[in-house]
Amino acid sequence: MDIQGVSEERQNVSLEDKFGNKGSTIFRATTEAEISKIVRQADKEGKSIAIESGGTKRGYGGVKNDYDITLSLKNYKGVVEHNVGDMTVTVRPGTTITELQDFLREHNQMVSIDPNWPDQATIGGVIATNESGSKRLKYGSARDLVIGLRLVYANGEIIRTGAKVVKNVAGYDMNKLFIGAMGTLGVITEITMKLRPLPKFESLVQVSLPAEKIDALKTFAIAIQDSMLEPVSLELMNPVLSKKLTGREEYRLLIAFEDVEKAVRYQEDWVENHKPEGADLEVHRNEEAQEFWRTFSALAPNSLTDDQNEKTQAILKVGSKNIDVFEIMKELSSLQSSSVTIEGHGGMGHGISQYTLSGTHEGVVAAIEEIRKIAESKKGYTIGTHLPFELRKQVDAWGGKTSSFFLFEGIKKKVDPRNTLNHQRFIGGI
Repeated sequence: MDIQGVSEERQNVSLEDKFGNKGSTIFRATTEAEISKIVRQADKEGKSIAIESGGTKRGYGGVKNDYDITLSLKNYKGVVEHNVGDMTVTVRPGTTITELQDFLREHNQMVSIDPNWPDQATIGGVIATNESGSKRLKYGSARDLVIGLRLVYANGEIIRTGAKVVKNVAGYDMNKLFIGAMGTLGVITEITMKLRPLPKFESLVQVSLPAEKIDALKTFAIAIQDSMLEPVSLELMNPVLSKKLTGREEYRLLIAFEDVEKAVRYQEDWVENHKPEGADLEVHRNEEAQEFWRTFSALAPNSLTDDQNEKTQAILKVGSKNIDVFEIMKELSSLQSSSVTIEGHGGMGHGISQYTLSGTHEGVVAAIEEIRKIAESKKGYTIGTHLPFELRKQVDAWGGKTSSFFLFEGIKKKVDPRNTLNHQRFIGGI
């Protein structure tokens, strides 16, 4: 496919590619006009497009190993507009989270999302997957921050949703249609988000207990939620992950505070005075706390770091009621074996947990099936956010169709009737 003025490369994509979701030809767009041309021409010729920026999420969804085209947005990056007074920023999708945060830090501001691999993950990928991190408890997910988007439909049409100012409006919030849609409805070319001021003071309080006392830790976490405290994170780590990070095999509650120093110190004192009997407590402040979260965000594998790993690795996102985060984590401890290890952490207050599985192919497949059963028994769900292609052929990354699938399917057929964009990456093969 010849697109005048657009960089084109041929790449060898075989059925042995570990993660799939790549095209035999790659176009590296640098402008919105180029993106529109590429998409429009591909749609006319009936060619399929895989969209990527940083490339960290090629293991997220999809049973299609190779596409005709990879549309790379990695070079389509940078801040378009920053309104310091209104605390909003408009940015292109190829910008990494670290690049964006470094720019905003100069103005004493930040975008309040903390996904995995911020040095590699781009804002476009984070928005397309509705990614979030441990601080979702206070700050919400990507879906809560976006106030405006620009997109290219499969026919090349450029549309705008939302606005560049923070305001309340009547009607549908069309931004939410595209956030988390895995790039199946359009190519995101600009994202406008709300910002927050950088916190004056940061603290991370770690409270730990051995496995036999996890119920005391659960009671303590509930007490925190019932109190006047305002943690930005209330994250539980399982013993395997705790040992990897700290050298101690125990359940560990990560309680983070971000505010003025006086408010943070008050909340630290509350935790100290109310912690369970026999619990160990560690406090990290400012740079120490930030360094911990940097390490924490880089622990899980992605399709860049996992490419040469001999073991089969998978990441599961488990959603449940807040209180069931503890119960699910307890039940999963029985799945640890010589064929699979499970590192996990889950958020009290938002109910989203992440489990990283590593082991033999058969051991990982069996563990995924058991985890899905455990989550569903508590009316939760399990999504495979990082699975090698061979594993995705055996295990449905999305766990089957939901009752609302007909709505997803209807919208897809309306805006992309030829299945040009990221075909089969989303639930039900959309």
